[in-house]
Amino acid sequence: MMLYLAKLFLCFIFFSFAGWCLEVLFGLVVLKRFVNRGFLIGPLCPLYGAGSVLLYVLLKSLSSNPVVLFLMSMLICSILEYAASFFLEKIFKTRWWDYNNMRFNINGRICLELMIPFGLLGLFVVYLLFPYSLKVLDLVPSIVVYVTAIILLIVFVSDGLISSSVIKKFKTDPLNLRDTTEEIHEFIRKTLYNVKKNKK
Repeated sequence: MMLYLAKLFLCFIFFSFAGWCLEVLFGLVVLKRFVNRGFLIGPLCPLYGAGSVLLYVLLKSLSSNPVVLFLMSMLICSILEYAASFFLEKIFKTRWWDYNNMRFNINGRICLELMIPFGLLGLFVVYLLFPYSLKVLDLVPSIVVYVTAIILLIVFVSDGLISSSVIKKFKTDPLNLRDTTEEIHEFIRKTLYNVKKNKK
């Protein structure tokens, strides 16, 4: 059981990194500039990792029915994205994404246009990506899996604590909540730079 959980965590980290890469690629293609879309300082978007793990764990039993799997993936990902947006906003008083400029959105947190890609993502994760990832991890010695998972867990938690403590100092207009991702990461960069500079 512990080995399986360690493998799930490594998949979570991998998919979080893959999600970060997708977001960065989107920024480079559409916005023509580098944008660190993640909540963390490091190159991870935990929402992608959490979503992928949840889809596999909750929906693998539906693999014989791709239509139901597709619809449930849409539902689960939409709920996860809405919940993440809601709680991040309540905790940090800011937003990492805003869909108010898109049609059929709910409070700017989720929108209909992204629900179909969520469904396709569920099919891809359950049928291909997750099973293949687990098969690769099965080839890795257990001790290597455990040690790697522990090291990455320490790094992930440390990053989360540091990022949270810095972001809580970020000030934004509570009456005009919008996507402030770039401003947040610029604030983090300057804050960490000043901390490093003061230590010298």
